[in-house]
Amino acid sequence: MFYYEKKLQYPVRVSTCNPMLAKFLIEQYGGADGELAAALRYMNQRYTIPDKVIGLLNDIAMEEFSHLEMIATMVYKLTKDATPEMMKAAGLGDHYADHDKALYYHNAAGVPWTATYIQAKGDPIADLYEDIAAEEKARATYQWLIDMSDDPDINDSLRFLREREVVHSLRFREAVEILKEDQGKKKFY
Repeated sequence: MFYYEKKLQYPVRVSTCNPMLAKFLIEQYGGADGELAAALRYMNQRYTIPDKVIGLLNDIAMEEFSHLEMIATMVYKLTKDATPEMMKAAGLGDHYADHDKALYYHNAAGVPWTATYIQAKGDPIADLYEDIAAEEKARATYQWLIDMSDDPDINDSLRFLREREVVHSLRFREAVEILKEDQGKKKFY
């Protein structure tokens, strides 16, 4: 069951129209290590993970959806006042030709999102290590986006998202330890 609260997890403010920055942020919208891929990966994996950590995957998946909403809001705000010429100059001419300013799941290079971004092995430890790697890749991408941005308002939201990736990585590491501990226990029937 899902509950939607009609507010963003963290405020998103934008200083100025900047379609070039929006182009880079789209990486976290529809890229391999972005928020959509993470949310769907964790939702999918929760069906084959031991009961002790199902809640963790569900909780983080829901939070990733809220991060997706934040990224979408940033991209929208950065492009809503852009002219077609500005979109073209920012490298979003192809996107504009296909979608106007509508959001579309693709990465910063324009490659459409694909389900091949979702990893699920069925082995809980392997899946959790994949999740840790995904969170660390997202953290690194957020840092690089901050490095490229000169918008202090956007950077505030990006720092929030980067820190949440760190928290998720730590939570997945804790889940690995819980499951490793269970592996070593004798089972009595």
